[in-house]
Amino acid sequence: MLKTNNLVRKMHACETMGATTVICTDKTGTLTQNKMQVKECTFGKLTPELAEGIAVNSTASLDFSESQPRPIGNPTEGALLLWLHTNKYDYRRLKEASNTKNEIPFSTERKYMSTTVFSAVTNREVTYTKGAPEIVFGMCDSSDIDEVTLKESLQKYQDSAYRTLGFAIDKHFVGVVAIEDPVREDVPDAVKECMNAGIMVKIVTGDTPGTAKQIGREIGLWADADTDRNIITGTELAELSDEKLQECVLDLKIIARARPMDKKRLVEALQARNQVVAVTGDGTNDAPALHQANVGLSMGAGTAVAKEASDITIIDNSFSSIGKAVMWGRSLYKNIQRFLLFQLTVNVTACCIVFVGALVGKDSPLTVTQMLWITLIMDTFGAMALASLPPSKDVMKDKPRKRGSEHVNKIGNWAYFKEQWKLGAFIINKPMLGEILSVGIFFFVLLFAFLLIFQHADINSMTDFLNIHFSGNGEVSHYEQTLLFSIFVWTHFFYLFNARAFETGESVLLNLFSKKFWSKGFWTIVCVIVFGQLLITEVMFKFFNVEPMLHNAEHPNGWLDLLIIIGFSSLVLWIREIWQLFKK
Repeated sequence: MLKTNNLVRKMHACETMGATTVICTDKTGTLTQNKMQVKECTFGKLTPELAEGIAVNSTASLDFSESQPRPIGNPTEGALLLWLHTNKYDYRRLKEASNTKNEIPFSTERKYMSTTVFSAVTNREVTYTKGAPEIVFGMCDSSDIDEVTLKESLQKYQDSAYRTLGFAIDKHFVGVVAIEDPVREDVPDAVKECMNAGIMVKIVTGDTPGTAKQIGREIGLWADADTDRNIITGTELAELSDEKLQECVLDLKIIARARPMDKKRLVEALQARNQVVAVTGDGTNDAPALHQANVGLSMGAGTAVAKEASDITIIDNSFSSIGKAVMWGRSLYKNIQRFLLFQLTVNVTACCIVFVGALVGKDSPLTVTQMLWITLIMDTFGAMALASLPPSKDVMKDKPRKRGSEHVNKIGNWAYFKEQWKLGAFIINKPMLGEILSVGIFFFVLLFAFLLIFQHADINSMTDFLNIHFSGNGEVSHYEQTLLFSIFVWTHFFYLFNARAFETGESVLLNLFSKKFWSKGFWTIVCVIVFGQLLITEVMFKFFNVEPMLHNAEHPNGWLDLLIIIGFSSLVLWIREIWQLFKK
């Protein structure tokens, strides 16, 4: 996952991302490029007094170590400092020349910040204020722009998805600056992919409703058919009771002018509606929401507090990496299902053949060392081959797996168990259980039939099956036991490929060597199993109580027996292919 810019901090988050039904994402830096620049303003010219106000009323700075200055700190304030630099103002000199008297830092609740200085430009004490235009305008006693013109300008900027900031000097409203932050090129496709995967995407931003809606349109989230029911502001959300919020929370697509606690409350409301929620955050104030969410996603450029509270850190800050995390989570869940399918099928076959075989014969059909090799294939190599398969984009075509009600008492509750089973919420679902039992019993019946034949007929070669003569001695020779052991291993070896393609509906044989099915780890394990089986029967045969098949003087056709067994066992693949053909 690290290669796809997902740094997993808590392991449970890998699987939980695959079950995510809602992603609550920030706008700035996640949906957008976080490369802000001033595009327009309502006032004609940047005056020295306003330039001083921007310089002193800022927490950002510029790094001049490279050919082009680079903002450090808040990207919005950094864009303003770059604007000063473009207009030949040195923000450092302006800041050093003034004498700061008082500061009111920005907060998401106030939505403005102020700094009072003794101005080097006007030689008097001045208070500079910047923040949300409607907030700053409401604080002022006079203005260079009337309210109607202001609203028209704001609407124009918001329709262009610009971020807007209002400026005031000594409670005199100067005007508005429009800042552009382009949408990341890969985000619209990533949002579409998540929505097609049955995941609801919700934008939680401090921007105005107009700006947020335009961003929503650009990424394909906000449709023309959407109404006011699909958008809410932080103030409106705070006025809703928990019950009212839970009623409308699934319809919401955008939460504008949001505050950090609004994000946490949104997560709680979604969880109350039985949703699995992933939420992004980069600031210290986002920590409660990150901690509350099923999966907290901090940004690589975020604060240490946010990262500590999160489960996964998105290194490149991009929404597309969140979609890749979902793909990884779903693929991991599928891989675990495939491994369990293979493991439990082998278990059913092995347990049945050993138990029933011991009842009808003097000795167990499989020795302890043979069972050790079978267990090694099943538990170790099978897990390594199937549980480590690379992620597949095909999982993003599925819907999130369903979950049962959260309000019932789970412990010892049979109704809850039945509900979960009906929904397919358990990792072993109905199709898996059906295949485990049907295939496991089929393999058992097949092997038991061979065992009975070996007990009541003298089989010196697989070709003897063409002309069987039964005798009543009930003994199984070492070579017959070798044949039975080989049939067991090779049939389950080929079933490994069926388990790999479980619930994909795709042809194993047609895709066996395709790029889609290619996995270096999987094919390495396949080679290890083949080499190990040949090593056991041809080199370590005494330790495993079998006879060699490729160099046996008493059975010169052993090589032919091996080829027949491999060819016969491969029918496991052919039967599945024919079954899939008829299902289509």
